[in-house]
Amino acid sequence: MGVLNVTPDSFSDGGRFTDPEAAVARGLEMKLEGADVIDVGGESTRPGALPVGETEERRRVLEVVAALAPDVAVSVDTRSAAVAEAAVEAGASLINDVSASLWPVAAALGVGWVAMHMQGEPRTMQLDPRYDDVVSEVRSFLLARAEQAGAAGVREVWIDPGIGFGKSLEHNLALVRCLDHLVGTGVPVLVGASRKGFLGALLGGAPTDDRLEGSLAVAVWAATSGVGMVRVHDVAATVQALRLVGDTTTTPVRV
Repeated sequence: MGVLNVTPDSFSDGGRFTDPEAAVARGLEMKLEGADVIDVGGESTRPGALPVGETEERRRVLEVVAALAPDVAVSVDTRSAAVAEAAVEAGASLINDVSASLWPVAAALGVGWVAMHMQGEPRTMQLDPRYDDVVSEVRSFLLARAEQAGAAGVREVWIDPGIGFGKSLEHNLALVRCLDHLVGTGVPVLVGASRKGFLGALLGGAPTDDRLEGSLAVAVWAATSGVGMVRVHDVAATVQALRLVGDTTTTPVRV
């Protein structure tokens, strides 16, 4: 899953693809690099980010989704039911939902749905995240949401532990270490750790654009843990790394 943020303020590529033509060109480029899905997001959910109005979010994403959908599978990264509905009408086939609340929309429209775990909301989630057992709590939450979605008729359900979304460094490491616990639920797992802040901390304070090594390490670890898809900024390098993993994985990993 290639990341395509059409926002001015996303933590990594904010401002680079606010022009629809540039965004579409990048999406097609990621397809050529090996991406199976292009994830278009019109609202930043970085720590401290403020919500974006539905009208503005729709303006940012719909033209890009419509232009890409004939050539590559497109997901829409949104917390808004209205934006999700409009994006599906424009051609998106997957709703990547950081709020883990939009399964009724996915069920009604007959598209796939990703349930991500987040403690709190983007504006406040990193102020003081706390868990008694982060792996167990995240697993239980996601499994419950997946079961609700399945009961509602959603045929394609993914779960995402939400690395960096209301988690400390230690919480993120625990989740990465125990990805097999999520894989063991039998629900396909998506992991998005690309260029995240915890990697910068582990790499000695490396800035966002200098976290490729850490991003690749987590992608390869995810593959060997049985994760089905990784959400990344650096598609070409990740695809090469996953090809090297090859037959050591039990499930082919999508990007």
